[in-house]
Amino acid sequence: MGTTHDNVVGLVLAVSSSVFIGSSFIVKKMGLIKAASNGKRAATGGHSYLFEPFWWLGMISMIGGEIANFAAYAFAPAILVTPLGALSIIFSSVLAHFILKERLHIFGVLGCALCVVGSTTIVLHAPHEKDIHSVKEVWELATEPGFLVYICVVAVAVCVLIFRFVKSHGQKNMMVYIGICSLIGSITVMGVKAVGIALKLTFEGMNQFIFFETWLFTVVVIGCCLTQINYLNKALDTFNTAVVSPVYYVMFTSFTIVASVIMFKEWAKQDASQIATELCGFVTILSGTFLLHRTKDMGNRPSEVHSSSDPLQCPDNTKTPQTSEI
Repeated sequence: MGTTHDNVVGLVLAVSSSVFIGSSFIVKKMGLIKAASNGKRAATGGHSYLFEPFWWLGMISMIGGEIANFAAYAFAPAILVTPLGALSIIFSSVLAHFILKERLHIFGVLGCALCVVGSTTIVLHAPHEKDIHSVKEVWELATEPGFLVYICVVAVAVCVLIFRFVKSHGQKNMMVYIGICSLIGSITVMGVKAVGIALKLTFEGMNQFIFFETWLFTVVVIGCCLTQINYLNKALDTFNTAVVSPVYYVMFTSFTIVASVIMFKEWAKQDASQIATELCGFVTILSGTFLLHRTKDMGNRPSEVHSSSDPLQCPDNTKTPQTSEI
């Protein structure tokens, strides 16, 4: 890992984000379980969880995690920050084992171990972040031919998916919704990184909000986030969450790394062995993530399978929309 101060700060923020977000799922679920025992379940349209302190504590924890994740992009390269999002899965799985008594079987432990090994590999070989002294420099990077081509490819692909395949295949193939979310998500992260850098420089005494580029990046982030959340909710509402989550994580992280490499040229100063090691770390994290999700109910008694599921998710394939982490 680059030993720069910014990389270390970004790493701490990214890990803190995973801790807060991973914990939030458990705390919110405690509130949902308590609310379900006193009223109508959230999965059947009830809103009694809004009166549960635990649910609100979980929401506050999630918001804190998202803020830390947002800030991490201002300090460290996306290739370091984005894959570390998988650590939230570990924290939620471990806490669920001890607090909610949802058994973490041997394959779950192996999945957690793979995520830790992969994350460590990426952290140790993450590239140095390029020094940026103005949001105008980020704008110059975003308007270089290579990234403009990437934006055009993403725009065309998203338009084709939305106007050609959503109506005909959206309810049958989850890759339609997830593809839209992942492609747009990669642009979202680049915008988030630009706004994060602008805020960081502003707090250091160099006001970046006098430049129209900062506001343009902000508009891009808001627009992309709203579109991304809309189609992710459609995916979660239509397909099994246990399948959607890992596939979305893989595609979103992959496209984000591609976008970051093109825009910020993070691999330009690294040799082939360092790049290969980072990719191996990424694949290791993906393997751990899939293992955790695909085997999460293994070892549970049939009567425990539904009780160990998220209370927000109805039995069978009827689920209420959920929001996501960027």
